[in-house]
Amino acid sequence: MDFIPSLPTGLVLISPVIGSFLGVLAWRLPEGRSPFFTRSRCPVCEGVLGARELIPLLSYAVQRGKCRRCQAPIDPFHPAMEAAALGIAGACDVAAHMGIAAPGLPRLMIEGCLFGWWLLLLAAIDLRSFTLPDYLTIPLMGTGLAFASLNGKTNFHIHCLAALIAWLALEGVATLYRRFRGRDGLGGGDAKLLAAGGGWLGPLILPEILFSGALLTLIGAWILQRGRLDGNTRVPFGPGLALALWGGWLFQATGSLHG
Repeated sequence: MDFIPSLPTGLVLISPVIGSFLGVLAWRLPEGRSPFFTRSRCPVCEGVLGARELIPLLSYAVQRGKCRRCQAPIDPFHPAMEAAALGIAGACDVAAHMGIAAPGLPRLMIEGCLFGWWLLLLAAIDLRSFTLPDYLTIPLMGTGLAFASLNGKTNFHIHCLAALIAWLALEGVATLYRRFRGRDGLGGGDAKLLAAGGGWLGPLILPEILFSGALLTLIGAWILQRGRLDGNTRVPFGPGLALALWGGWLFQATGSLHG
């Protein structure tokens, strides 16, 4: 049955749909709205969107980024989430083929897409609301440890230690900043996200990930603020850290380093 796509191909094909759903989650969860059992609507004219208006990427392109009824601009956040999810699946496919032999591809594709899409959701929520919810970061850590346990008890223990060290490191930085500056500099969700990364990746590249995440955050903030940064500028750390964690997974998946 050659017409049935392989798992890697199937994940790439459905990834824009996954991205569309992640966009709904990122849009509604910070507002306390249920992502289920509610039809999507245009936020301007309140028109209910039909099936042909919800085709990932294609609908946005065909409608030229505008609502079919009122011609109001569609927030580019939604196609950006769909494109990002597609990019994650494509990168997983490439990394998996570079890093391991064919029999291990399905598991690595599932692992990589799950990690990447989960990080994408957290980054989007942090961008919109400056929060990294515990109900997403803690299960992400648990899932990473579950994958680590498949490689043996020793590997599981190492990844548990990495998660603990990562959490303690950022919590320590946050405590020191609060003591000397009199206000919060890092949220608790940032420490838990790095801990989740430790659970997934192990301890060996956590320093590089932390440095890369901070650098990406500063660069992103400088671009968004058009170079006007000061000590009072509020900057979400989650997106930069999520991107660095994703880069760390790709680095490991290609066989350059095994945690």
